[in-house]
Amino acid sequence: MSRAEQPSRRTVLAAAVAAAVVSGAGPAVAATARVNDAADSDGVPSRLVDNHAWTSYADWRAGTARGTRAVAGSRPGLAIAAALGSVDYTDPHTQKTAAWEYATWTSPVHRLSVPATETIASWNAHTPAGTWIQVELHGTYSDGTETPWYVMGRWAAGDEDIKRTSVDGQTDGKSTIWTDTFAIDDATTGLRLASYQLRLTLYRKPGTKLTPVVWRLGAMGSDIPDRFTVPASTPGLAQELIVPRYSQELHVGQYPEYDNGGEAWCSPTSSQMIIEYWGGRLTPEQLAWVDPAFADPQVCNAARFTYDYQYEGCGNWPFNAAYAATYKGLQGVVTRLGSLGDLETLIAAGIPAITSQSFLATELTGAGYGTSGHLMTVIGFTADGDVIANDPNSPTDPAVRRVYNRREWENIWLRTKRYNASGKLSSGTGGVCYLYFPAEPTARQRKALGAVGVR
Repeated sequence: MSRAEQPSRRTVLAAAVAAAVVSGAGPAVAATARVNDAADSDGVPSRLVDNHAWTSYADWRAGTARGTRAVAGSRPGLAIAAALGSVDYTDPHTQKTAAWEYATWTSPVHRLSVPATETIASWNAHTPAGTWIQVELHGTYSDGTETPWYVMGRWAAGDEDIKRTSVDGQTDGKSTIWTDTFAIDDATTGLRLASYQLRLTLYRKPGTKLTPVVWRLGAMGSDIPDRFTVPASTPGLAQELIVPRYSQELHVGQYPEYDNGGEAWCSPTSSQMIIEYWGGRLTPEQLAWVDPAFADPQVCNAARFTYDYQYEGCGNWPFNAAYAATYKGLQGVVTRLGSLGDLETLIAAGIPAITSQSFLATELTGAGYGTSGHLMTVIGFTADGDVIANDPNSPTDPAVRRVYNRREWENIWLRTKRYNASGKLSSGTGGVCYLYFPAEPTARQRKALGAVGVR
């Protein structure tokens, strides 16, 4: 959670956009009931959201490769075949300059089924020490003009070679990159992103045979209408998944270099809960760097390895999804969903979700706090349809499980406009969530993901 009703950097940036507009077998299940069947076969959010990803051997073969090659196998990917040359990169966060060999891959053009006001890229990759990747987006607007190549992230699983980072200051007067999100500057003009390509640049230390391997690359484009409220959905499921509980509040003041723990760590704390639900574990050697006096050291690890050195926080959405995919057998994406019915579809298949929302203390009964931006995990629904969430903004691990009023929770998650504690117009996330799920999902999981537009 961002410090109670104090604007996070993401919220400040999003508010600027808002102002412009105004102007495998799943883990244990606790209980089951009827499955939600309200979503149509194409997935309700497909009308507002376009998800596309390159994941198969054929996908990697279809792009334009310059020094890269498609890798076959149970988890097809993209790797360096023969470097194109060497470039110098000066890390803006350490000021160190180093030479890196590189190779590139450019996706085919993807025409959005929903011309988008916002687009968020996601990627899953293995980056052994001595390697890293850069993800870029280039698009065509609905007026026929083109965007520049925007950097969507410079990423490595570790932090010894480069400091993973978003890139500020990218704009062409029609669109801007806000940390991890491409956004049309003024959606009221009718301008939209009609199509895009993604470009990968894979880097390695010169003279080595090292290579990153990218398993998944894609983006979510959306055109969510401005709204203060959304229609209420009808409850369709009573089921709860058994998900580990971790409190971010146990980490107040820990590791100032990673945004000081506590209320700034809602995103990595939520990520770690879902990662461990799927069986992801860290070894004592991997956690040896954490002060042994600290509880739940794996949460500290998640904070360190999701930290965005430009954003100066752990809330970069794609960085969290990429971190989840560093665990064996997992993949992660950032998307938007259309209703609690979509979450019910996922929960019924054993897939919990991490959701992003902002609200006043008076808008969510029982929360006891207000926030300009907070991540929590949805793990189920009560017999009355209320939301069961593992809310990391809780004083202890056992207290993390909460039950929130369905109508209140659905509205604060899906709206795009709200008034903050100062009475000023602010933004909502419009249904943003992280989905982490097996690299080889079961047929039931695959069907549920497809129903909400993720493949």
